[in-house]
Amino acid sequence: MKLFYLPGACSMASHIILNELGKAVTLVKVDPQSRTTEAGDDYLAINRNGYVPALQLDDGHVLTENVALLAFLAEDSNAGTLAMPSDRLERAQLFALLSFLSSELHKSYSPFFANPKPAGSALADALAKLHNRIDHIDHVLGDDRPYLTGNTFTVADAYAFVILNWSGFIGESLNRWPRVEAYTRRIGERPAVQQALVAEGLVTA
Repeated sequence: MKLFYLPGACSMASHIILNELGKAVTLVKVDPQSRTTEAGDDYLAINRNGYVPALQLDDGHVLTENVALLAFLAEDSNAGTLAMPSDRLERAQLFALLSFLSSELHKSYSPFFANPKPAGSALADALAKLHNRIDHIDHVLGDDRPYLTGNTFTVADAYAFVILNWSGFIGESLNRWPRVEAYTRRIGERPAVQQALVAEGLVTA
């Protein structure tokens, strides 16, 4: 398999899960400006939308969109505790988390990576929205559960870690949400996460 990624981007969620599963994968770094790979290949030929992630399977099929990749990996027959829940309600609850992470929490960080970045009232509005979305994560963790769905690490936790980790890049501390800060730190200590951070050049081995 090949995972087309950008260091620290949402593609890292799939990278973490692939590591958790012990799957052999070739990492292909993408330049978001030129829409080319490190080797100079046209990334638009892989994903016409031009953004990461994309996962090219051994048979040549290409999967795109983060939630779809994570669900696909969770359905791996060897996933064990990472498997998609067999219970209908639990499965729906996991998809609700993934949808929130993708459409709400993820997008609430987007303005801070835009050019130009928000300022004045636009900054205040962007921060208010971001804080509101992190408040929701804090509420989910309100019973001091170790992971978003309870006692089991899932693909949602990998995705949440990646997004919340962006707080450091935009200079927004998580210390006003002690549970969220501890949760992010706990996920970050997992060997599969450390392996992804090293491989993507975000921390040293």
